[in-house]
Amino acid sequence: MINRVLIRLKIIQIVYAYYQNGSKNLDSAEKELFFSLSKAYDLYQYLLLLMVAVTEYAQKRLVAGRQKIAPTREELTPNTKFVENAFIAQLETNKMLREFTDTQKKTWDNHPEYVKELYEQIVASDVYRDYMAEPERTYAADRELWRKLYKTLVENNESLDQLLDDESLYWNDVKVIVDTFVLKTIKRFDPKNGANQPLLSEFKDDEDKEYARRLFRRTILNGDEYRHLMAENTKNWDLERIAFMDIVIMQCALAEVTSFPNIPISVTLNEYVEIAKLYSTVKSGAFINGMLDAIITQLIDGGKLLKQK
Repeated sequence: MINRVLIRLKIIQIVYAYYQNGSKNLDSAEKELFFSLSKAYDLYQYLLLLMVAVTEYAQKRLVAGRQKIAPTREELTPNTKFVENAFIAQLETNKMLREFTDTQKKTWDNHPEYVKELYEQIVASDVYRDYMAEPERTYAADRELWRKLYKTLVENNESLDQLLDDESLYWNDVKVIVDTFVLKTIKRFDPKNGANQPLLSEFKDDEDKEYARRLFRRTILNGDEYRHLMAENTKNWDLERIAFMDIVIMQCALAEVTSFPNIPISVTLNEYVEIAKLYSTVKSGAFINGMLDAIITQLIDGGKLLKQK
């Protein structure tokens, strides 16, 4: 699940903290990096559990309606299609998700207000109304309901974003990436797999895990060399006047360019320029793009970099 976009972002955050906190313990910082990545994986599973929590809340509402002293006809004979959603029934029994709940002790029980809020948004949505009005019941329709609900009501949800930020500092800025993997997981669910449906693994393979370790260490250990290159290519600027986040981003980018010849330079440049646009100053994207282009040209011309742009 943890892709290279997320790895780059987390490395920049950890490298920035490494220089700011003054401890300069590389091994400890590396452990913090992988712990931070593991927390992103926790968020992935926590968001899957949110769909189950909303369905459980809906079920409790139905039960409460029937138990009223004077229930309405609708409360006595409710449409149970939403609470009997086959995709959610499979997700609820998923072995990997149950293991997460048992080991991490993470549930949505501490946030009943938000679960209620999301449920009410769902019930008021056109997606829900269209689904409930359709008499036919199929697994594909049940799964598609939650894909649409997630895209329209869980992605770009300010209340949820704030709740998650308060829940864990490690979840800041990663939900937008994790959302893509939740949606991918929903799409991949197959009723034939039952409770054994595989969720996405934490790392796609050992290569990505090694990429994270190597990129982080090269960024730190070769930091002086990369900053020297920046200073050489800084026209009319003192390196100390450049935003520190920009320096860290360029340091990580140069570590990737010089350490991973299998990654096209254009891909590396685009990734770090986009990060700069999101996490540094307004002008950082263009500035970093120009600086890195000049440094890479210098390295290629000097024979220190063999791959082409």
